[in-house]
Amino acid sequence: MLIPRPVDLRSGDGELVLDRATTLSADEELIAVLTWFRSALYPATGLPLRETARGTIHLGIDGGLGTEAFRLEVAPTGATVTGGGPAGVFYGCQALLQLLPPAVFRRGLVPGQRWAVPAVVVDDEPRFGWRGVMLDVSRHFMPKHDVLRFIDLMAVHRLNTLHWHLTDDQGWRVEIKRYPRLTEVGSWRHGTQVGAARDAGENGRPHGGFYTQDDIREIVAYAAERFVTVVPEIETPGHVQAALKAYPELGVLQEPLEVWTRWGINPNVLNLEESTVQFFLGVLDEVLELFPSPFIGIGGDECPRDQWRADPRTQERMRELGITREADCQTWFVRRLDDHLTAAGRRAFGWDEILEGDLAPGATVASWRGMAGAVAAARRGHDVIACPDDMVYLDYRQSELPNEPIPVSIPLTVEDVYRFEPVPAELSAQEARHVLGGQANIWTEHADNPRTVDYLVFPRLCAVAEALWSPAAARDFADFSARLEHHLTRLDALGVEYRHADGPRPWQERPGVPGRPSTREQRAAHIAELVANIAATDA
Repeated sequence: MLIPRPVDLRSGDGELVLDRATTLSADEELIAVLTWFRSALYPATGLPLRETARGTIHLGIDGGLGTEAFRLEVAPTGATVTGGGPAGVFYGCQALLQLLPPAVFRRGLVPGQRWAVPAVVVDDEPRFGWRGVMLDVSRHFMPKHDVLRFIDLMAVHRLNTLHWHLTDDQGWRVEIKRYPRLTEVGSWRHGTQVGAARDAGENGRPHGGFYTQDDIREIVAYAAERFVTVVPEIETPGHVQAALKAYPELGVLQEPLEVWTRWGINPNVLNLEESTVQFFLGVLDEVLELFPSPFIGIGGDECPRDQWRADPRTQERMRELGITREADCQTWFVRRLDDHLTAAGRRAFGWDEILEGDLAPGATVASWRGMAGAVAAARRGHDVIACPDDMVYLDYRQSELPNEPIPVSIPLTVEDVYRFEPVPAELSAQEARHVLGGQANIWTEHADNPRTVDYLVFPRLCAVAEALWSPAAARDFADFSARLEHHLTRLDALGVEYRHADGPRPWQERPGVPGRPSTREQRAAHIAELVANIAATDA
C-alpha cells in the first residue's frame, strides 16, 4: 500500500470520504505544512478544504515522537496526523496522500472520482536521518523547473537530502558574483561526447546553463518547505576544467583551456598557489551564504597527480609546504577548505578519496567505491554517507537487454537496488553510529534531458527510499514488488517516465549510441585498485 513501507500499519473498518464538507485544521506551528497539504489536495479534487477550529483532518504536534516520526489515524469520521515536528507531520501527510486514489497526484481536476481513504492507523519513523539523492547538473544542465519537480518527487518518497553536484569539468552551474567568468564562460561548452565509448564522437551542439543566486535561493526555500536539505558540491582539486576555462591562472598549466566536451577523468587540476586556495575560499563564502546546509561538498575525487609531478613550480611549492608526496598535495588542498568550513561552523562533505589524507574531525565521507570507504571512515571516527556504486549508482544500466540506452557498467535492477544496506556488517555497534544514512547517485553524462533522468531514476529510487526509511528486518522484495505495482500508477499520475519492468519503450532507447558495459568481476577488480590507497593510509 505505502512506499516506503511503514514501521506499523493496522487496517480498520470503513473509510473516510473527502467531499465539499471536508475541513482542515492544524496546530499553529504547522500552518506552512497545512498550506502545502491543501495545495497538494486541491488541484485534482477541487474541494474547498476550508480551515476550521477542528477540521475533518487535523495536523498536530506530539512531543513524544521523534522529529521525523508520525502517527496517522484515519476513521470514517475524520483523520489526524501527528508528528514529533513539522517534518514528521509532513511525512504523515504524504502517507495520507498515498492512501487516496492515485489520481490525487494529478495537477488538474479529476471529475467523477470518489476521494476515499481507508481506515488505518500508521505508526512510522525513518531508520536513517540522511535519505538522499545526488543529482549531477554539471554534465547536463537541468532547468530550474525540473529541479523543483525532482524535489517534489523526492518528497513523495520521504527523501530529505539533495546532494547537488554543481561544478565539474563540463560546466560551472552556480553564480559566484565575485568571479563572474565562472558562469559567463564556464557554464557552457562547444559540444558533447555522445556515448560512453572512449572513442565516441561529439555532437558539436553547444550546451550550457547556470542558476543565478536568486534561482538558488528559490530552490533552497522550495526544498525546505518540503523538508529537503540541499547540500551543494563544488568540486576540487580535480574535475575543474570549467573553472580553468574562466580563470586559467588557477591551473598547473596556467594556459587557456576549453570547457571539457569529453567524459572520464580529466588530467587538468588546480595548482597549489595560495592565491588559488583563496579563490576557492571566496567561492565557498558565497556558497555558505546561499545554502544553510550544515554540510558543504568539496569533492575530492578522481584527482590525477601527473601534472603536480611534472611541474617544476608545483615541486618547488611542495618543498615550501613540506610536502614530500604528490598524493599529499590533494590532502593539503582539501584540508585548507575543510578548515575554512569548520571555522564557519559547517562540515566538509567529500568523496571517499579524501580519506587518503588527514581530515578535520567534522568531515563527512561519501563512500562510493563500494563500502571500503564507509568502513575506514567510521573506524576513524568520521561520519559516513553510504552510496556504493555497485548498489545505488542509478546511471548504471538496468539489465542485460541489448536495447538498454547507452549501457554503462554493471546492471542494477530494482531488486539489486532494494538490497542496498548502508551499514557495513563488519562495523561494531559504536562504529555503525557514524553511518548517517545513504543516497542514490545519478550522474548525467548520458542523461541529456529530464525524461532520461526519469527513466534512469524510477522506479529504482523507490527501492532506495524504502531501504533508507524502513526497518532493515522488514525488507521483503516480494512484498515491495506488490506495493510497487500500485505505486507505478501514482508515478503515472505524477507524469514520471519510469522504466517499465519489461524494458525500455522505443523512445527511451538510444540505438547506435555506444555504451561501455562491464561485468561485476571487472568492476570489482577496478574498485579494488581504487581503494588500495585507503588501505595504505590506514596501514
